[in-house]
Amino acid sequence: MSIKKLSTVVHARAGLLGNPSDGYFGKTISCLISNFFAQITLKESEIIELLPHPSYDPMDFPNLGTLAKTIDKQGYYGGLRIMLASCKRFYQICTERGIKLDAPNFTVRYETTIPREVGMAGSSAIVIAIWRSLINWYGVSDHFQQTTFPQLALDTELIELGITAGLQDRVIQTYGGVMYMDFDRKYLTERGYGEYTRMPQSCIPPLFVAYVLDPSESGFIHSDVKRRWNEGEKEVRDAMITFASFAEDGREAMLSGDYDAIRKMQGKAFSLRRKIFGDSVLGKHNLRMVEIVESFGLCATTCGSGGAIAGVMADPEKHAAMAKALNDEGYRCMTAIIGPDYAW
Repeated sequence: MSIKKLSTVVHARAGLLGNPSDGYFGKTISCLISNFFAQITLKESEIIELLPHPSYDPMDFPNLGTLAKTIDKQGYYGGLRIMLASCKRFYQICTERGIKLDAPNFTVRYETTIPREVGMAGSSAIVIAIWRSLINWYGVSDHFQQTTFPQLALDTELIELGITAGLQDRVIQTYGGVMYMDFDRKYLTERGYGEYTRMPQSCIPPLFVAYVLDPSESGFIHSDVKRRWNEGEKEVRDAMITFASFAEDGREAMLSGDYDAIRKMQGKAFSLRRKIFGDSVLGKHNLRMVEIVESFGLCATTCGSGGAIAGVMADPEKHAAMAKALNDEGYRCMTAIIGPDYAW
């Protein structure tokens, strides 16, 4: 008798234009970066068992000092809690919808190459990979729709884990490829999801991605922008409208092949983000990486809320010099490989 086995891969993502307006009823353009991915593997077993990752969920240490250093570097939260939360939420949703779950038990493990805590959507990649694995394992895909699936993934983190996040990452990691997303309040209020439009990968300019190798060095400062937006502060409200306009204009620029316009919008987006959020929130590494990029006459903006940036590549000679300058200061710079479109 053959043993049932199933694997699901979800790639990292880079926000190109519009973020962080996705959390403020704005518009964004994002793409998958297939340089990095998370993979969930389910294998038939007598009982349901969730296996911790040896590096991200360590439970064995040679001594107490190693334990302390590991926690200082990685924190208390790996991927195991994400898998637990996803399995629980999946079961609850299926129960609420009257969906019968009839399949063998399984052992589940995860692997990930997505750099941690740099804003490439590593956590949501695991959530979506395990949700899609469970849907396929139990053969219940006809009970779930692509348009509403990102909200299920988001609710897993919001409700089960108390992680504040937005829909952008979950949308791009549900659809794949390159997506233009409109999170207009009317859409979200009336039907529970935005307007999501696939863009041809051929319209995306050659991109580079750079990120921090050790994000724990810079710490993390919470932003008060959400509070200021909720209180109606004009500067913040206007900024979110401007961020959204970068996505609108950027979409037209990409479709027409105006890569220089995209580059300039990314530079303006970073400057506006710095003005609204402040240097302490952006962090010294984001600031330094963009400073290096700008020293070569180029522009970049943050991929998300962590220590990663993305920008339009220059000619090969200039790009090589810029990449070397970033790598020499301890960052990692690479050519972005746009990820595949995902079939539903």
